[in-house]
Amino acid sequence: MTIEPSAANDPRRPVGPCPASGPRNPGDAWVVGPDGRRYWGRFGAAGLLAVDPERGILLQHRASWSHHGDTWALPGGARHEGESAISAALREASEEAGVPAASIRPRMMSVLDVGVWTYATLMGDVTEPFEPVISDAESHALAWVPADKVEDLPLHPAFARSWQWLRPLLEIRPVVVVDAANVIGSVPDGWWQDRTGAAARLLQAVSDLAARGLGDGFLELPDGTWFPEYTVVVEGHARAVDGADRPEPPVRLVRAQGSGDDAVLAEVQQLLAGGRKVTVATSDRGLAGRSRRAGASVVSSGRLRELLGY
Repeated sequence: MTIEPSAANDPRRPVGPCPASGPRNPGDAWVVGPDGRRYWGRFGAAGLLAVDPERGILLQHRASWSHHGDTWALPGGARHEGESAISAALREASEEAGVPAASIRPRMMSVLDVGVWTYATLMGDVTEPFEPVISDAESHALAWVPADKVEDLPLHPAFARSWQWLRPLLEIRPVVVVDAANVIGSVPDGWWQDRTGAAARLLQAVSDLAARGLGDGFLELPDGTWFPEYTVVVEGHARAVDGADRPEPPVRLVRAQGSGDDAVLAEVQQLLAGGRKVTVATSDRGLAGRSRRAGASVVSSGRLRELLGY
């Protein structure tokens, strides 16, 4: 692998004009693979696939002078040294399209790895509608495009290839419904002495997991890192847990007024009716069977605790 720094007058470089003063970020360079292919971003690159439920996908019409100019693709660019892929995708989307990071909830991230270079695509749901803004010279235009109209546009070749497997993923919106009583009770750690405190620890662990994301295999989802939403159902004395600040995704708290199992199943049925892919975390055989019959998948409480790390 070799690194080729960009030049301000290089028509191939997929970046905007050089800053008025100071060096470029060291990540702004071409990586040349053994076969001679060139990839932008010394530390890899990342882009944002922003999904608005009403308007579609946010696409960027690339400037003529950019690499594969006059085509449509996702806002994105080179990662900075030490920068996470999620941070890079959100930063680039902000710099190129005025996307407010607070308006994006990550759903999944997929990484293309060619050995000498990686490109991370972050799929994120728009939680607060916004209007994109052309904020640098890299764009001719920005537009919300319905998913079924994307292929009508002249697409950047790399995006055209990735769209073939990204498109079906738009329909997958995973949710994990946690049977808190069963998960907490699966380990004899003294939880019965302070059920409210045990519920609070579970909520915090689930929130931490929601931020980290889940790798391949746990939810029977396509390859990638997924950031499902979570619904934690508490019952009995655990209902006193402080959860006023958790009314919305990615972690919702539901206080069962009666049977915890019935409350879990009611959440499952409502989520499935909304087109969600639902997984229930419980080792209760009766609830597991009812959940599967309703159409949900099931993982054991022990498996979830392994992922939670507590």
